[in-house]
Amino acid sequence: MKEKKNDIIESNEFELLDVENIYQDIRKKIIIAREKMIKHIDTTMTEVYWYVGKITYELSNNSTKASYGKRIIDALSIKLSEEFGSGFSSVSIRRMRKFYELYPIWSAVPTELSWSHFQELIRIDRKEEREFYEQEAIKSNWGYRELNRQINTKLYDRYLISPDKKIIIEDSKKGLIAKQPEELLKTPYIFEFVGLKENKNYLETDLETALLSHLTEFLLELGRGFSFVANQQRIKIGTEYYYPDLIFYNRLAKCFVIIDLKIGKLTHQDIGQMQMYVNYYKKTQMIEGENEPIGILLCADKDDAVVEMTLGDDIKNVYASKYLTYLPTKEELIKIIRDEKELYELSKEEVNE
Repeated sequence: MKEKKNDIIESNEFELLDVENIYQDIRKKIIIAREKMIKHIDTTMTEVYWYVGKITYELSNNSTKASYGKRIIDALSIKLSEEFGSGFSSVSIRRMRKFYELYPIWSAVPTELSWSHFQELIRIDRKEEREFYEQEAIKSNWGYRELNRQINTKLYDRYLISPDKKIIIEDSKKGLIAKQPEELLKTPYIFEFVGLKENKNYLETDLETALLSHLTEFLLELGRGFSFVANQQRIKIGTEYYYPDLIFYNRLAKCFVIIDLKIGKLTHQDIGQMQMYVNYYKKTQMIEGENEPIGILLCADKDDAVVEMTLGDDIKNVYASKYLTYLPTKEELIKIIRDEKELYELSKEEVNE
């Protein structure tokens, strides 16, 4: 009798387990179906907006009077808004017309992106820049808010500063994946999300803590393929212990990335210590098939002459880059990027000479 009772208990447990498994399976299918449905609705509406843009663009182009296109859009806006709501304001319809201008072939419009994405993309005049953000948004699965942030922080221009980025952009269009470690670098890095105000007194540990508290945003700013490994990882070299600030691994470049944070001006001692970290990871952590580790010194300020003289011509896997803890104005950011680009071009000329 006792055995029979145990059999009943075990049977009930198995039934509950089966129900849970079936439930989880059905739940997963429902979630996927809902996501597909939402995606389908969004794609369908994006096609509608494209069609509205096409009609208004063709009407405007077929008229000799510029005022005709404006009157048509205003009249359409009133009628469409009365029946379908505020999504068809005059401003919105003009965005749809711009959307069609930039994407005149519907079959070539990437359906991975939403209408919210395209409203961000059509703000960009340069075709190559727009294509860059379009591809990155798809590859990195950016929401439209992240796309907006990357455009506002001028990721494209920061990306182009580093070596051979024009080739990388071309490869990106072809769907190729960046593999060279030096392709990971940006200048400057923008950490406005950490909440540390400009010119505020803070320690390197404060910056590190703030970055780790916003790890998702930090990884997005670093770029595609980064995974967090450790912070303040203790390593022993000789009889001394050292603690690199942040360790990452990049699966696209297939290498460790060691980051040290410097709140002041970069010194030659900082650069030498980073080279030691890179050598340590190369000798103790690197496995067959991986690329050599790289080190990135993130600093509030740097003297490029000191960096160049300390690293010399032979060291290619240690880099120094500025960071900002605030979002600069467009003019400020352009100036920083221009200055960095001029320094890079100057150093290239000196090497060639």
